[in-house]
Amino acid sequence: MDAVTLEMIKLMKTRTEIAKEIGQVKKNIGKGISDENREDNLRGKIIELSKDIGLDETLASKFLNFLLNESIKVQSENKQTHLSIFLKAKSLEQKGKKIIHMEVGEPDFSPPKIVEKSLSEVFEKGFMKYGQVQGMPIFREELVKYIFKKFNVKVTHENILVSPGARFSIFSAINTLLNPGDEMIVIEPAWPAYKDCALNSGIKVRTITTTLEEKWEPSIEQIKNIINSNTKMIVLNYPNNPTGKILPEKIQDRIMELAKNNDLYVLSDEIYSQYAKTNWKSVLSYNYEKSIVTQSFSKSHAMTGFRIGYGIASKQIIEKMSKLEALCLTNVSEPIQYVAMKALEADTSNNSKIVQKRLDMISQKAKEMGLEFIVPDGAMYIFAKINQKDFDGVKFANNSLEKGLAVAPGEGFGNYKNFIRISACQDDKTLMEGMVILGNMMSGK
Repeated sequence: MDAVTLEMIKLMKTRTEIAKEIGQVKKNIGKGISDENREDNLRGKIIELSKDIGLDETLASKFLNFLLNESIKVQSENKQTHLSIFLKAKSLEQKGKKIIHMEVGEPDFSPPKIVEKSLSEVFEKGFMKYGQVQGMPIFREELVKYIFKKFNVKVTHENILVSPGARFSIFSAINTLLNPGDEMIVIEPAWPAYKDCALNSGIKVRTITTTLEEKWEPSIEQIKNIINSNTKMIVLNYPNNPTGKILPEKIQDRIMELAKNNDLYVLSDEIYSQYAKTNWKSVLSYNYEKSIVTQSFSKSHAMTGFRIGYGIASKQIIEKMSKLEALCLTNVSEPIQYVAMKALEADTSNNSKIVQKRLDMISQKAKEMGLEFIVPDGAMYIFAKINQKDFDGVKFANNSLEKGLAVAPGEGFGNYKNFIRISACQDDKTLMEGMVILGNMMSGK
């Protein structure tokens, strides 16, 4: 037994070295890290071999998923996303360089005025102690009312977990509901954190690649074909980051039907619902017991620095997620919870109008430049294809920093090397300055 185990470790070292070499080749030729067709081919061979030697197929597939994840880790070490560009931009600003931030989704407008007032009330109200891990009862009761008003869905305080931003609710859902070797479906282009959270938890991500030409709509057949005995969850994010896409209701209905028929969890990140300009349907409306919906105050209330969001799910799922949150955090800061609770009283509809006006404005400029994109249905971004030979979004994003403009490379959202994401989160004048810089770069100035 020891000899076999030691031999496996040696082979793993050899495999890791080969993965590094392949990663360098992919980088040199501009190829994405993940290759579903290649993985499917290998998965088929593994299943066939398992049948021949009498090994459990599910066990063999889980081991393959572990190996594939290790390859992705070593090949992703220097991958650049919107966050890495943001950090570079911040570093340049510290050195005195002016940067126009069009790489992150951070609204430039202030949180509601009631937030300022409620910050000063925290001491007199006594919200400064340890609290319940799921969140302050009075806050969760207010969220129950807010959810019914916003989404016309009835939940109870037991269906809510307050978290430090929606990101932690996403992480805890993936971490507590899935096991290492399980598979999770992500529809790309997608926010990088879904993959990163899964990779950190030992979960294999299976990607469904959508295209600009197909209006960013996933193929139901492709989703159906990718589901196997290890598939446990599908992630939805609509309005989508980075495309702003909202799924047609019929497609979303079919995805939910697939999830139910295959007993999959549905993790729906709905933090951009505030900015949906067309018909949008929350996953909450399906009343599916294995759904988890995440929301945040970051986008809707312009409270990014407050780090507060929440998850909505069945009591059983919330209890599982709460155990991890208790382990990591004890509870979310009571002063911040109180401030967020008071923020629920504010009318934030004007935020949506501001962002939509800005999206319209930069969309017009982008069209004039000849950028290819689908006019977003919501969110606060344009995901644009650059039709230039050998265009590399990562190189372009780094070069644009030198010109005083930060944009997000498409590569961070999947295999979209010739795309960039442009954020509409600055004032009109600043956005226009940014688009001028972008236009000059496009024309080689």
